[in-house]
Amino acid sequence: MASVAVAQRPIAIPVSDTLPWLISAAVVGLLLYYFVGIDQGATSVFGNNMMIHELVHDGRHFLGFPCH
Repeated sequence: MASVAVAQRPIAIPVSDTLPWLISAAVVGLLLYYFVGIDQGATSVFGNNMMIHELVHDGRHFLGFPCH
């Protein structure tokens, strides 16, 4: 019995459907990059404490960002 390979055509996805997802992913990625890599406590959520800074402190060292 001979098998025939059927070529599958890729599904075309319009850019207008994916653009909002791409923009949202870019914004979330930039926010994560900022909070992990750049923020040194400047964006304190609750007054003077450094909650976000301490939350991502170990990840900052693991990713090679300088701290302090």
